[in-house]
Amino acid sequence: MPKNESLQGALDLLVLKILAKRGPLHGYGITIQIEQISEEVLRVEEGSLYPAMHRMEEAGWIKAEWVSTEGSKRRARYYEITKEGRKRLEAEELRWNAVTGAVSRVLLLA
Repeated sequence: MPKNESLQGALDLLVLKILAKRGPLHGYGITIQIEQISEEVLRVEEGSLYPAMHRMEEAGWIKAEWVSTEGSKRRARYYEITKEGRKRLEAEELRWNAVTGAVSRVLLLA
């Protein structure tokens, strides 16, 4: 499957779920988690991830903080889900389950 085709419409859900389960992460960490958990089926490109993260931050679903990493002077931006983000995650999971259930029914009965 082409890299981003399978993520269309699901990126917000995936990011929110990763942050809810794994805690604060930087963008690259979120990407790695999605790829590892999906067994390399889902891949997130920076060009898709960071605009989505910015949009979710503006919506109040996530918050970000610059953190200096231990042992080096590098800084990374860590993202964390907010209370509003948890509400959005719940709604997105319900919507996703309804859509995938409907698609499954069509595939089985068509």
